[in-house]
Amino acid sequence: MSYATLLVHIDLDQNNDARLRVAGDLAERFGARVIGVAAQAEILPVFYTADGYAAGFVAEDNLADIKKRVQQAEERFRAALTGRVKQLEWRSSLEDPSEFIAEQSRAADLVVIGKTPSDETQEPLDQISPSDLIGHIGRPLLIVPHDVKALTAERVIVAWKDTREARRAAFDALPFLKRAQQVIVYEVDENRDPAEAQRHVDDVAKWLGGHGVNAAGRVEPLRDSPALQLEALAKKEGADLIVAGAFGHGKLREWILGGVTRDLLGQSSCCQLLAH
Repeated sequence: MSYATLLVHIDLDQNNDARLRVAGDLAERFGARVIGVAAQAEILPVFYTADGYAAGFVAEDNLADIKKRVQQAEERFRAALTGRVKQLEWRSSLEDPSEFIAEQSRAADLVVIGKTPSDETQEPLDQISPSDLIGHIGRPLLIVPHDVKALTAERVIVAWKDTREARRAAFDALPFLKRAQQVIVYEVDENRDPAEAQRHVDDVAKWLGGHGVNAAGRVEPLRDSPALQLEALAKKEGADLIVAGAFGHGKLREWILGGVTRDLLGQSSCCQLLAH
């Protein structure tokens, strides 16, 4: 099992350097092709005149601006990856970016997006969020913070909770885990049953070992919050990738992240691979 095709989202208004560096590194590591995607819905005029001339002029101007920014995004994508990746492909559309990414994810094994700094803003019609994607892309989602220089994935934390989402995430992360030097399957014992939690992580570590992964289980009692403890462990162990199941509820665009997933996204400074 490997990642044969990566799909990377290119923001029209934000810095894409980190995700492009990571996508290039992963493409070289796995011998993958890379599909770049960008989208923004058309901005409709909010006023009309009797003859419609002014409104039509504004619509044309906005459309031309969107097309120019999409073209610039493609140029940045190709400039960053040409020479590093054997096969590049570009796809773009004038539609909601989350819906477009979800549609195009059918062509990829792994979807790569950026993590917008909390102090930066985006245009509402071209912004995306993990909660818009995770619930319905049907692919693992790799989230790259804007200040990440590289993703070595030599040391990886698998955040364990005995659920289908965690099982799916561990399976989807196997290409990373097989190449890692050390994988820690980590469960925060929220039920005050450390023996049972240890059985969980030992089972997972043994399963991973059957795939050639150097994995060990670890359990800690709940002290603060699972997300904070995960982040602390990643820093202590020098891990630059956290693998986790994405928990949530709702339908399509109403899909809402669960508390631990939301906290992890808000707090973690390393890359995260999420699956639902």
